[in-house]
Amino acid sequence: MSTHTIPDIKKTAEHKMGKSVEALKADLHKIRTGRAHPGLLDQVHVDYYGSMVPISQVANVSLLDARTITVQPWEKGMGAKIERAIRESDLGLNPSAQGDLLRVPMPALTEERRKELTKVVRHAGEEAKIAVRSVRREGNEHLKKLLKDKEVAEDDERRAQDEVQRLTDRTIAEIDRLVQGKEAEVMAV
Repeated sequence: MSTHTIPDIKKTAEHKMGKSVEALKADLHKIRTGRAHPGLLDQVHVDYYGSMVPISQVANVSLLDARTITVQPWEKGMGAKIERAIRESDLGLNPSAQGDLLRVPMPALTEERRKELTKVVRHAGEEAKIAVRSVRREGNEHLKKLLKDKEVAEDDERRAQDEVQRLTDRTIAEIDRLVQGKEAEVMAV
């Protein structure tokens, strides 16, 4: 008797496909557009008494407007360290200090950079789709094995394959929606 059942196989497929979508969302979130959002600085770490911590743990990060992030350090003397950390990150940002407050303007994206980013977005979407299709293939192989080992009826196996396919179609449609949304964000001037 195998340990896999049709509900197990479907649940595993759904879980893994969901993880692919979450990973895509995280990847897309890191792609900088011309718009400012506080989460942009999440991956920038700063030295705080010998520990490298995210900026959000030593300062208030907020939006001044659609194109400017402000960073207000909670302690005197952290401003210069935060400014250096942002400048040295690979985000291509150029913060300016006004007393303790840092203003981080979003540089406008060139047309060329927008096209490059669109390719990056599409590539991330394709990678996510490949992962989802791989999960579908894996699920279908498990279902075929159940049928081969005579643990499920042919009708049940066929129905389960259809359900896995519907799950795949829904997930790929969600990936397409995420990619289109991010492309629109990248292309918006």
